[in-house]
Amino acid sequence: MQIQPRQQLLEIWQAIGRHSFPGGDWEWGDDGKQSSVADSERLLCLLYPATEIPEFRLDDPDTTDADVLSALRTVGTRSDIPVRLLEIMHDYMGAHTDEKKTPTFAGGHYFSSADDKKDLTPEQLAVGVVDSYSMAVTLCLATLGFLKVYTGKQRRAEVRELAEELRAATSLRLTAAMVSLLRSFTVSVFDSESSQGEALVGLVGQGRLPDRLVVQQLQRRLKPLRATIRDRFTIGVDIVGDLDDENQLFECGWSWSVVDTAPPVDTTIPIGQQPPGVAQPVPYLYFTVAALDGIVDLFSDRTLTLGLLTPEQQGLAEALRLRWEITQRYWSLLARFGEGRWPLEDIPWRTTGQRLESEYFTLLVSAILVQDHQRRRGSEDDLSRMATIMERLAERGRITGRMTGRDGAVALHSPGVRLPLHGSDRLGPPMQWTMKDFSAQLLKRAIQLGGLSRTIGTRDRMLVLGEASLEHLWLRRLRSGRGSKLWDDVTGAFPEAPLGPSTAVSWSSTERLVECMVAARSLFQEPPLRSPELTAYADSLLSEANHLFGKELLEPSSSSDGSRGIAIKGIEVSLRRARQVIDEQPGTACALALQVLGQLDAMAMGRRAAARGM
Repeated sequence: MQIQPRQQLLEIWQAIGRHSFPGGDWEWGDDGKQSSVADSERLLCLLYPATEIPEFRLDDPDTTDADVLSALRTVGTRSDIPVRLLEIMHDYMGAHTDEKKTPTFAGGHYFSSADDKKDLTPEQLAVGVVDSYSMAVTLCLATLGFLKVYTGKQRRAEVRELAEELRAATSLRLTAAMVSLLRSFTVSVFDSESSQGEALVGLVGQGRLPDRLVVQQLQRRLKPLRATIRDRFTIGVDIVGDLDDENQLFECGWSWSVVDTAPPVDTTIPIGQQPPGVAQPVPYLYFTVAALDGIVDLFSDRTLTLGLLTPEQQGLAEALRLRWEITQRYWSLLARFGEGRWPLEDIPWRTTGQRLESEYFTLLVSAILVQDHQRRRGSEDDLSRMATIMERLAERGRITGRMTGRDGAVALHSPGVRLPLHGSDRLGPPMQWTMKDFSAQLLKRAIQLGGLSRTIGTRDRMLVLGEASLEHLWLRRLRSGRGSKLWDDVTGAFPEAPLGPSTAVSWSSTERLVECMVAARSLFQEPPLRSPELTAYADSLLSEANHLFGKELLEPSSSSDGSRGIAIKGIEVSLRRARQVIDEQPGTACALALQVLGQLDAMAMGRRAAARGM
């Protein structure tokens, strides 16, 4: 199935309009306003493309394209749509703010009880979660950018008043989310001979070297990161353990919520009382990737160009950026540790903190590696090896491979991989988080990896994998009900699996697909990769075409022969265009040169036939 970002995004928007605006008015539904994560994902399905893709913009009604308006016709007219979005966002901000005007980030029904016989307490359902903090950053930045453009032109007084209220609430929520992300970051320090240390050494050493040598190599390579963390991580984190002791090992990343040892972050912005932490100071790969995905939006070109952050928010963003960079460097180091086979290539990855192993964790570490390559532009050899890992994951996840009877790989997709949330049991029964977006994560990282590669082979491999993943996901769209053509019904892709069909919309899966389409659009916006062989071939074709064209111009012309003059002019235009694009689009230059050569040959053959006829 070919990836067509514009057409597929419009189809998703049309389905959202049909689901969420059934009578022309927004409906939250039974699950609405219960989980800030789900509500954020739902709104990002509209706002993320509208602020990241110029052709989908809704903040300037005069420039909204006709096909976009057609997809959102249930929402309203050209001028109605932005006002509706402001009203919905205003309602969202109010729903996720408590009576003390403090922004809340409840996980809600995304949490589940690890004990089937016990329900979660209201206090547990209200706990903030890193997924919500990260989504809030992206959503708030999208909203602030939307407001900046929309209010740049004259609007009605009541609309401007609504926009100002929304801007204040959004900026406050953005600050609270950034503070919570700082307080959810953790550095776990442990002895190399502890159970966690032995797990880490075994993971990266792969049994090829004595543990003592692996520890020494780890300590040496982690030394610069250790120094940076010790000297510069001063906001919102209380490192448990002696990081100064270089005989100790450590992990860094984000826990699932605010860490129980995290101190408050000093800020002059009235974000309300900062809640005490609940999570144990142990990094989770899933929440680390979620945090990294949101933090990168804080220093995107759009954020900087529109000036969306206040001076104090810029300071918080810099603190998060440092954590973003160090975390990528840390996990990239582990993933590629040693010589020969990478630890990441030893599928599945095993987590040291939660004592779990799964292909999903391999995908998460791969996602961090992709982000790290976006930051530092790694080698093509590394990218090719990562592409192979992606292909293996697709096969193991039965995205490209055939499912066998009672195949355990289906569990990656349904019910998904369950994470125990350590520390949650102090509020009630142990909580867990379920990860179900393996296929969408794989599609997104394949597209990103394809965009990073400068070699045609690796990019084509990732596009082929992306198309296979999209075809798999397209089969999983809901087939009936209000949520038709949204996600997620796993039985569509695995009809043989012992699962019942689903009719409930998964905003998590749908939002991930929207992210994939935005990433694909960015990939296709780039110039095609240049092939040296194709460029040399185009040069040869153009050389011959230019020579034969010059020879053709030596032939006598008749004033009555207007068709030849038109043909000569067309050839001249084609040759000029071929010379213009040969460096960036050698294939196009070849096509133009071949067309010219065909025309010139036809003209020469015509003259020969005429000469024989005489």
